[in-house]
Amino acid sequence: MFYGGAGSIVTGVDALRAQGIRVPPPRHVHTLVPIHRRVHSQDFVRLERTSRLPDPFWDEGIAFAPPARATIDIARRETAPERLRRLLGLPIYYGLCTSDDLRAELDAGNQRGTASVRDMLRSLSRFTGETYLQGLARGLLESVPLPPPVWNVTICDALGRPIGVVDAWWDEVALGWQLGVDAWGRSGPKMNHLALTAADVILVRTTPDQLRAEGGSVARQLASAFAHAAKRRRPRVRALGSVPAAV
Repeated sequence: MFYGGAGSIVTGVDALRAQGIRVPPPRHVHTLVPIHRRVHSQDFVRLERTSRLPDPFWDEGIAFAPPARATIDIARRETAPERLRRLLGLPIYYGLCTSDDLRAELDAGNQRGTASVRDMLRSLSRFTGETYLQGLARGLLESVPLPPPVWNVTICDALGRPIGVVDAWWDEVALGWQLGVDAWGRSGPKMNHLALTAADVILVRTTPDQLRAEGGSVARQLASAFAHAAKRRRPRVRALGSVPAAV
């Protein structure tokens, strides 16, 4: 398939660029290869043998590492604190993974030289600012005839037990919006949609590509979901940690 051979996976900066993150192109193509592969790095490619190949995503016939793995593969080699902070924050800002995803990836690999990355992730875990996807979502809602939602809330059942997390929430009709799910409906730490729908929450789930390229369709979906939610009896759920919409 390319220099690393069958089963190789491109990681690092190129994998982040393939996900739409705007970072400068690298000097080398950082590639993960099976641990038994006998092939050497060249000027244009840095090969890393590993027994822990991730499940890749594919783009134009090339296998890329998922965002958390790609980010940690770069972070292990980054020594400048400010560049490390920006690097770790980018996939979070773009809604591709969370600080917990990055920490889990870090824990799963070799622990040598990870202290600075771990310290930086600890500080990032306290960051709750607006993500890139939420910024796009706020802009889209300006053209949708809906009341403003609240943002970043945990939904609880009638007994006060948390059952899920939504990016945007219309409490009057119990309508939630989750951003960042992939094309197969998976959403990492937000894999709680079944519990939410079981509690009769109306849930709209939007992929990054849909939000970027299909705004009109998403807007119509939200308006239709709100109308549907308003017609049924509101379920006994409530939101915690609500952040009011920006004025």
